[in-house]
Amino acid sequence: MGTLHYLMTRTGLGEDGDHMHVMAISLFVTLLCACIVLGHLLEENRWMNESITALVLGFCTGIIVLVTSKGSSSHILQFNEELFFIYLLPPIIFNAGFQVKKKQFFRNFVAIMLFGVVGVFISFAIISAGCSFVFPKLGLGKLLIQDYLALGTIFSATDSVCTLQVLSQDDTPLLYSLVFGEGVVNDATSVVLFRAVQKLTFDDFTGLEVLQMTGSFLYLFFSSTVLGIMTGLLSAYIIKTLYFGRHSTDREIAIMTLMAYLSYVLAELLFLSGILTVFFCGIVMSHYTWHNVTESSRVTTKHAFATMSFIAETFIFLYVGMDALDVDKWKMATTTLGQSFGLFSTLLVLILVGRAAFVFPLSALSNYIRKSSNTKIGIRQQVIIWWAGLMRGAVSIALAFNQFTISGDAKNPEFATAITTTIGVVLFSTVVFGMLTKPLINWLLPVYLRSYSISDTSDPPSPKDLNSINNFHVPLLLDSEQRANGGLFNGMAPRRSSLSMLLAAPTSYIHDLWRSFDDSYMRPVFGGRGFVPYVPGYLSIAEEDEHNSSHF
Repeated sequence: MGTLHYLMTRTGLGEDGDHMHVMAISLFVTLLCACIVLGHLLEENRWMNESITALVLGFCTGIIVLVTSKGSSSHILQFNEELFFIYLLPPIIFNAGFQVKKKQFFRNFVAIMLFGVVGVFISFAIISAGCSFVFPKLGLGKLLIQDYLALGTIFSATDSVCTLQVLSQDDTPLLYSLVFGEGVVNDATSVVLFRAVQKLTFDDFTGLEVLQMTGSFLYLFFSSTVLGIMTGLLSAYIIKTLYFGRHSTDREIAIMTLMAYLSYVLAELLFLSGILTVFFCGIVMSHYTWHNVTESSRVTTKHAFATMSFIAETFIFLYVGMDALDVDKWKMATTTLGQSFGLFSTLLVLILVGRAAFVFPLSALSNYIRKSSNTKIGIRQQVIIWWAGLMRGAVSIALAFNQFTISGDAKNPEFATAITTTIGVVLFSTVVFGMLTKPLINWLLPVYLRSYSISDTSDPPSPKDLNSINNFHVPLLLDSEQRANGGLFNGMAPRRSSLSMLLAAPTSYIHDLWRSFDDSYMRPVFGGRGFVPYVPGYLSIAEEDEHNSSHF
């Protein structure tokens, strides 16, 4: 706020602190609007995307503010890392869970969990070990083991938004599902692992600490998941039972929004992972709660959650662009230009190696597990998955600020170097790797190699598909061959034992069991597709026809 005070004093706009806050917010909102407009104008550009646009605009704004303030600061707003975790990250992660294509997500669940959980641990180990070995030789000898482990989690968190803006769910359903699914699971796993690392206090890293960290991770992971699921189910039950839409759609939208945020706040209150909790709350809400509200509320919530997520991401990238020129952090950093370049280069190499160390081996393992040739991950797709995880974004910045700053200011010179290096890596990876993403994908995956299949993309209704309201009982996870033959339990097929069916098609069989349990016990209680309370005049024509046809 010092920069704004300086500018206002020079222009004679007064000394009122409240007025300065209003001015700062107005300027930042103006930048958000400018970023949206520029992003729209550059929509078809081969090299640019909205993340890059926000970073570049923030960087240019930082230069202007820095020059105007005579080098005192590059910030319009000054805030601490709590703003990231309390207000900005929740809508981003919730929307990821709320908009997830559940059929594709759970069809590729094994591969997604391999990349998003096991892959994070492999990348975490490589980056942490590499940093602890190289950084002391480049002027960061005072960092503790916990700091190196934190760096491992910070740079294991990916940002696949650039790749997802190029890929299409219709043309490349398998690849899109893997990149999207791994991205959201990766973020949640990285945050949970980061929390587990922060809980540790030790001077040496031994086997006992490894077990302690693993136990803490498992506790946080499963506890946060259960809390998110329970909150989502509670929202579904409340809306189904009370059916707010009879009197006011505003109330059902409000209760959905507030209970989604409540899941995050409760997790933080209980020292769990709010990111993981709100992600699974989003999945449960999209499966049950979203189908219990009126059609107008479905459209509203879908776009409202996506809009909040978009604004939060844009806000973060704008701030990162400006923070790259934070003179206070650069002055506090004690490393030379050569040492800073060495730290930056080391992290980039570790990110590249750490990513490759699990993408290709785990892809081979996934291909070995998968029986159908249509679901195997080809070498071109593996390269795209590897490339998609090279960008670093909002989660990495949030974790770095949480670990190395207090109210936005670095705690010591070593931490100042760590935060400036993190910002440099995020800027470089997002801008350079992001600009190369579209040409690379078009080269590796030309249009004639992108297979379009109705059977692969025919999801049941979700917040991403408002028009698909038929075929309630089409199994979501059946392979295309099984769907063509009438499903897993076709009347002409010989009856097999449960064990043989599980071994032959584990994903489809498990899903068939889940659908039976869901239809028999869950949906009658919590609502969802096909179990929406009926009030004449509050459903669309298509929904009313469907409701009438379901009662013989």
